[in-house]
Amino acid sequence: MVCAQGEVTDIGVLPSILSENSGLIFYGDKLITHNDSGNDPVLYEVDTLSLAITRTISITNVENVDWEDLTQDEQYIYIGDIGNNRGTRTDLAIYRISKQDFDQSDSVSAEIIAYNYEDQNDFGDQGNSDWDAEALFVLDGQLIVLTKQWQSLGTVAYAIPITPGTHTATRAGNYGINGLVTGASMNTETNELIVLGYSMILEPFIYRVIEPEVQDVFVSGGLKQDVSFGFGQTEGIAFVGSNRFLVSSESYTRDVPAINLSSKLFALQLPIIEVGIPEPEPEPEPEPKPEEENETYFAVYPDQRPNIMTYELRSEKKVLARAVYDITGKRVQFHVSSEFGESEINVTTLKTGIYHLVVYLGDTVESKPFFRK
Repeated sequence: MVCAQGEVTDIGVLPSILSENSGLIFYGDKLITHNDSGNDPVLYEVDTLSLAITRTISITNVENVDWEDLTQDEQYIYIGDIGNNRGTRTDLAIYRISKQDFDQSDSVSAEIIAYNYEDQNDFGDQGNSDWDAEALFVLDGQLIVLTKQWQSLGTVAYAIPITPGTHTATRAGNYGINGLVTGASMNTETNELIVLGYSMILEPFIYRVIEPEVQDVFVSGGLKQDVSFGFGQTEGIAFVGSNRFLVSSESYTRDVPAINLSSKLFALQLPIIEVGIPEPEPEPEPEPKPEEENETYFAVYPDQRPNIMTYELRSEKKVLARAVYDITGKRVQFHVSSEFGESEINVTTLKTGIYHLVVYLGDTVESKPFFRK
């Protein structure tokens, strides 16, 4: 298959009230979105040109435990209350809203599609788990949930009936995507699934799945599409038409290392996948430039030993101290230079997740993200 790079356009910064936006759909020439866990049970209608919120729709009979994605069919909008970071939830649900009600009122009631995973038997809290989920779409009259596997860095598809009631979600394929899945959207014109996510170091990615099937969503495998959203947490994706999608990111802030990213909206134009044409020979990569003698080199990678991360630091400056920060910016380890010798970090006490190793070099600070499995 031949697939050129996708074209990304930065539309702009979303309103501050949408700093924790998650799911997206495109309906009635407007973008519909919501915020995630702990926020109000509200849908926001956003103008895609001005990015102004044009309408707010309250869902009156449910709470926002952890809303993570939106999808739709001809008659209904579906809200996925499917977030389950620690794998402890027994109240997972998808809320179904009539489009007729949505069009006519700013206050609507939802029908509830409750579900449990057929193969989950342990609901104990073990930190970030493989039972989290942030992606939802409709396929051949079924709702499909894609899990966000914090430990395995893959995804499992589960099929759920589209009717209100209590259901068992049945496995419908899995894929070793090597990242964290945060959204999905069907291209209804080409019957192609687009999966959105980011890597363990917050590098966004998308995967394209041609003609997914309810029995096995990933029966045709996946094709990684090169895109350039920049560093950040891409959260939602919505099909617009003609291979065009809208993609959102949520805000991300931390003190050390200093990061301050606004929630944004992007337009993504994907090229057509041509099947059966041999891929052209790749152009030879340019010779790497030699490193300057005074340039600092810093890398972090897993060690063969369990619970150990190793880092390599090449700098003429003396290391005064080092620290580890979690994704919220909380410092979870700190050592002055006299307390460590070898270039290794013991991560036994750290839960699965993304962390930053920070080294203090006198007048400068170097930081590198790493993933604790």
